Parts: sequence; structure tokens; C-alpha cells
Amino acid sequence: MRYLILMAYGLALAASAQVHALGSLARVSVVDRDSGVTLRTYYARGEYWVAGDPGARYAIEIRNCAGARLLAVTSVDGVNVLSGDTAGWDQAGYVFDPGERYQISGWRKSNSEVAAFTFTDSRDSYAERTGRPASVGIIGIALFREQPQPVYAPPRVAPAPVAPAASAGESNRSRAEDAAALAAAPALQRGPVAAPAPEARLGTGHGEREYSYVVDTEFHRMQPQPNEVIRIRYDSFENLVAMGIIRKPRPSFRAPDPFPGSEQRRFVPDPPG
Repeated sequence: MRYLILMAYGLALAASAQVHALGSLARVSVVDRDSGVTLRTYYARGEYWVAGDPGARYAIEIRNCAGARLLAVTSVDGVNVLSGDTAGWDQAGYVFDPGERYQISGWRKSNSEVAAFTFTDSRDSYAERTGRPASVGIIGIALFREQPQPVYAPPRVAPAPVAPAASAGESNRSRAEDAAALAAAPALQRGPVAAPAPEARLGTGHGEREYSYVVDTEFHRMQPQPNEVIRIRYDSFENLVAMGIIRKPRPSFRAPDPFPGSEQRRFVPDPPG
């Protein structure tokens, strides 16, 4: 079956901190575009979380680590970032060449333009404004391997005998590796629902239009199900503290001075005002 998808073009981005990136086939992180900081990930309640700053623009940075092309079907708040459809695995996505790094920075409006991702009150999120509030506050990346391209082999006078057992073993190992990739990060695929936050949740708004060029390409998936699924929950720092996801930093403590009047002056100070 043929799939028509979008392939990101452009210069390689500057290396960003990978300590907070998630995933095996690809490394995924969330970047605050206004500050340039890669958001720290917190693991709690079986899932990974990041704290967004309301009003800030952000991007989903993906780096292909698989050594072959990958398809990344990407959703924000349960909505496909390319088509705007309610997200599903069988939809369009971005294709990454081996080693390629790219920031998905907005809702795709055309092959040359996006509407920027912005952290905003969930009531102003694109998902809620289009009547789909159920999945606000989550980013999802479904990664697919590509079918190997057939290799031309010149005809032989005496063909080598077929070894079906070895071929089947290789196929079984391949399927086992794919299953292991999914099983290796169960927390990225499912987890308990967090308790409701006391403040309004964060969602992703439909921000200003920006230039972002891509072209169409084809991609033949190795299998219908993703080889890896990465989930990242997000909300405001205050809400994550209230839910116990983040431990609030302790206030700075200054020990009292037993001799506060010990500083001696040599000259007369100026009067107030």
C-alpha cells in the first residue's frame, strides 16, 4: 500500500540537549522556542511530563537514530499536526532520513507555512475550539520503519539453494525486535490518568503563521502498527506541582545574624530621600 506523506527539508539544526529526549528509534524532546531551552522531562504516574510556559511558542524536536528512514506520525492534543484530523496511526506524517533532526513547530497549513504551536489555556486550544477536548495536554509520536527496497540480483547460472529456515528465523527476529521496541517503553504507550489539576489546563493554540517548507514523498510502512510510540504529557509548572508531578523547589533560607548591627561606618551616610 502506498502512502503519501510530507518530508521535512532544511539545514540540520544545532545540537540541543539530549538529556531530556525520549525514545529509541528516534529521540524526541520539546523545545521552548522563545527561550531556546529543551524542556525537562519528569517521570511520574507511569508517564513522562514537561512543564510549559503559558504563551510561549514550542516545537517538537525529533532526531532519527534508526540508521534508515523513519515515518513519524505526530499528534498534539489528539489532533494530527499535518491534516488536522483526529489522530490515527494510519495517517500522514513526517519522513526523517537517517540522522536527520527537525523541529515540528506548528500546525501544517501548506507545504510552506505552519501556524505556530503555543502553550495556552485549554479553552483556547485548537482541539477544544474544534470540539475535541478529550486529549488536550498530550503529544504523541508513532514511529514506523520503512519496507526494505527490493534489490536487483543478476541471474545466476546455478542458483544457490534456498534456506527457508534461516529466512524465517531472520523474519522472526525482526518481529521480535519490533515487539521489544514497543515493550521496552510501556510507560510511553499507556499509563493511569492523572488527577485533575486545580488550575486551568494547558493546551496548544493555533498561533501566528510562519514559514516552514516541506515537500511530498512516498513511504511504504513495514507494518500497520507503529514500531514505537512516544507519549509526552504537558501542563503548566504550577499544575504539575499541584498534581505532585514536580516537587516544588524549597524557598531560599537565610540564617539569622546574631549581630545585625556589627557593621561599622566610617563616615556619615546621606539622609533619606
